Amino acid sequence: MRERTLERVRKLLAKAERTDNEHERATFMAAASALMAKHGIDSLPPAGTRQTPGDRVVTLPNPWAREKARLVSLVAQAVRCRPLLIGRGEGGQRVHVFGFAADLERADLLATSLLLQMASGLARVRVPDGVTAVRAYRRSWLLGFTDEVYRLLRVAESQAEQASTGAALVLADRRAEVERAVSAHYPDIRVSVPRTSGTGYRDGVAAGRRADLGRTGMTTDTAPELAPGR
Repeated sequence: MRERTLERVRKLLAKAERTDNEHERATFMAAASALMAKHGIDSLPPAGTRQTPGDRVVTLPNPWAREKARLVSLVAQAVRCRPLLIGRGEGGQRVHVFGFAADLERADLLATSLLLQMASGLARVRVPDGVTAVRAYRRSWLLGFTDEVYRLLRVAESQAEQASTGAALVLADRRAEVERAVSAHYPDIRVSVPRTSGTGYRDGVAAGRRADLGRTGMTTDTAPELAPGR
């Protein structure tokens, strides 16, 4: 059933990618997002079952490598993984993502799709008249898009969790397991908050809201920059 669910998600996203009709696209994406969140709950093992978290290093290339890495990080966080930005290396910004297999898979699918949408959305952005700091505007657009997508994904995940009986304890145990895995690798963690400028950020938020929990294009293959170990 789980594989069938993921295949339905892939087909919905593929249909959304092919259509130019925004209403159809929104319908396909809303359905895909709900199924993805439900898949995360359905993949939970029975209470008391022990599993070992996994991890993968994701490398995001330029341009906008740091902003791409932030998107990957927040998408992973939204689906119950634990991401850490670990800096530049091997041709781009790197993110080390910890989580259980089913959640890593969901993070992979969603991040691959959202990176494509973010890139295409930025390409269509028209900088408002009077804005002279064009790069700062575009960067703020990317940050706004990412923050809104994260918020929407968290809403979908929360709704799926609330609809499931007994999921809370299992999820709490899994979060603790993931945090222990992170601590074993990185005992000292520093958090940074990027700066934004108002107009670009607000426009990015609006674009992220139109994504509606995952209104993105996605193929059935993983993007190269999201392959484990890259």
